[in-house]
Amino acid sequence: MKHIFNKGTNADAPVLLLLHGTGGNEEDLVPLGSLISPESSILSVRGNVLENGMPRFFRRLAEGVFDEDDLKFRTKELHDFLDEAAGKYEFDRNNVVAVGYSNGANIAGSLLFHYEESLRGAVLHHPMVPLRGIQLPDLNGVNVFIGAGKNDPICPPQETEELEHLLKEAGAEVETHWENYGHQLTQPEAERAAAWFQKYYF
Repeated sequence: MKHIFNKGTNADAPVLLLLHGTGGNEEDLVPLGSLISPESSILSVRGNVLENGMPRFFRRLAEGVFDEDDLKFRTKELHDFLDEAAGKYEFDRNNVVAVGYSNGANIAGSLLFHYEESLRGAVLHHPMVPLRGIQLPDLNGVNVFIGAGKNDPICPPQETEELEHLLKEAGAEVETHWENYGHQLTQPEAERAAAWFQKYYF
């Protein structure tokens, strides 16, 4: 997978896995990662799927309708890539926190839904429920931050609340932060994510 890796200054800090939104690339969330954890190494990945020329992490059939088979395939692809990257860049595979926005948050959520111990934690900005009707792995010890917009037309509040419920039911510790905006990632939301990260990981 096309990616960048920037080595951090604190070997004990979690490695941040950065996952962009639709049409983004591996450069997009680097400033966000630096805000959330300035000392962390950053592994920022570009999605392998193109939708009208725009990179994504998995295909969709329509707005808000995921291609579930492709989602499962791409989730495994990302999971395997993380294993390989940990060996290549010599970081602790068990000390990875995902930071995703929109489509990137959905693939991060899918990692949590499909693979036990795939992530130590996750910052999910405007995520949806990646897949319904499956048994989630044990997520005890996993911390999740969800950033949501009360007026988000793509990810309405009930979607956020359902995701929060499913993650908590599987044992995750979840904090949801609401903004009175739409699908955009605001500076206050990013700053709240940074404060949450510092609370749990430093």
